[in-house]
Amino acid sequence: MITPQSSLRRSERSRRATLDAALELCTEKGYGRVTVEAIAARAGVSKKTIYRWWTSKGAVLLEAFTDAFVGATPFVDTGDIARDLRTHINSAVRLTSTTPYGPAYAGILSEMHYDDALAEAVQEQLVGPRFAAAEARLRKAREQGQIPADADLPLAVEMLYGPVYYRHVLRKPPQDEATVASLVDHVLRSLGADPGSPG
Repeated sequence: MITPQSSLRRSERSRRATLDAALELCTEKGYGRVTVEAIAARAGVSKKTIYRWWTSKGAVLLEAFTDAFVGATPFVDTGDIARDLRTHINSAVRLTSTTPYGPAYAGILSEMHYDDALAEAVQEQLVGPRFAAAEARLRKAREQGQIPADADLPLAVEMLYGPVYYRHVLRKPPQDEATVASLVDHVLRSLGADPGSPG
């Protein structure tokens, strides 16, 4: 976890070099063989510098993954909730099934079971904010009349993301676009919405 004070001091160039180095090493060696020492050497920064900004290699890779995930999976609003959810979920599937992001995230998810600080960071930096953003997009669709007023939005978010991460964690083949479309339609129908009717 990065403290506000250390965050203000850090160089963006060094930050980017550190995140890129961590991803490169994860691709080359696998998550389990990456060390803070190796990241520091590849990035051209000191080990002390890394520990000033992050608590562990998992925290470094989490920030690298989160940066990429947030940038690649925006919640757009075209006025068609089914289309927008398909776009979002397809983007998430592509990123989590692409090197280096997929292997990095799999390593983070595994390590967080033994690292309470990393588990808390995953929730605070990635899962919580993305869950809130997905729920906000569904709430907007509800306000637009595309989803019934009594729809359970938090449950809908879990239903949307659950199959994606189930496949990722168990190393099953990722969903293709047709499977994602079926997933989105199923979730919307379970809420009492018509996936084929944007308004």
